[in-house]
Amino acid sequence: MQPNANALDSVRAFLDNEDSPDIRNPIHSTAVAHEFGFSGPLVGGVTVWSWCAPAILQALGDAWLDHGWCTFRFRRPTYPGDDLAIRVEAGSPRTLRMTNQAGVDCVVGELGLGDAPWLDELERPTTPLTPAEVPTPPLLTRESAPVGRDWTPVMDVLTDEDHAAYLHESHPHRDGDDPFQGLGARIHPGWTAGRAERIMRHNQHVPSSIHVQSRLQFLAPALAGGIMITGARVRRIFERKGHHGVVFDVLISDAEGAAVAQIEHTTIFRIARPDERPAGASRA
Repeated sequence: MQPNANALDSVRAFLDNEDSPDIRNPIHSTAVAHEFGFSGPLVGGVTVWSWCAPAILQALGDAWLDHGWCTFRFRRPTYPGDDLAIRVEAGSPRTLRMTNQAGVDCVVGELGLGDAPWLDELERPTTPLTPAEVPTPPLLTRESAPVGRDWTPVMDVLTDEDHAAYLHESHPHRDGDDPFQGLGARIHPGWTAGRAERIMRHNQHVPSSIHVQSRLQFLAPALAGGIMITGARVRRIFERKGHHGVVFDVLISDAEGAAVAQIEHTTIFRIARPDERPAGASRA
């Protein structure tokens, strides 16, 4: 796909999971979201951002998948049924916006080709990326968080069939985007971004979480049909509006050990209930 000066797209938001409290992250269900004061189930952050991929590729071309970067921040929740207008505006860097039907920016970000200006700020794990099971992941808390240490790496075998199933579940509104179709296709950036939550829950018990923001750097082509290994280093813990959050850096490598992506991921791992938040504070 060849780059364009500006790019536009739109999507009607939907849950790509069962609306049940018995899911991995139940904030994406009506029952649990209501307990925390939200008007409906929150659509997953990575899912929402992943819907930007066609507009990003229109703006920057397929080269962005192999060596490009993006930052994005969630300013407002996205609920099922929201109509999102997606814009990638010309400039250096490009500006990304996802705006709902009320004219509110739900997601804002920047993106470009090559190395991101902040790439040197991300930390890599200092231990080998040797996947292992964590039999009973401990509860993630401010006191127990392994700040300054690595999490145990996790391995994913992403077959072509698995990748096609991911596209069907998270992007059924697309009639097909060439880079992501067929045998040995490029891995969709939404799947790659999802490795951050994957490794967090591989290592820690997190009852519910809310994705806040991310910085992603794609370093090399990532192709479906093989093995991806994810490692991470915990950078810091924070508290905001009664919520407890974690910032950690992720390194994703292929079966040969070549780095294909780095991510800085920020998520709230303990969501404050309405009576725990400061007076006048927003929900997240």
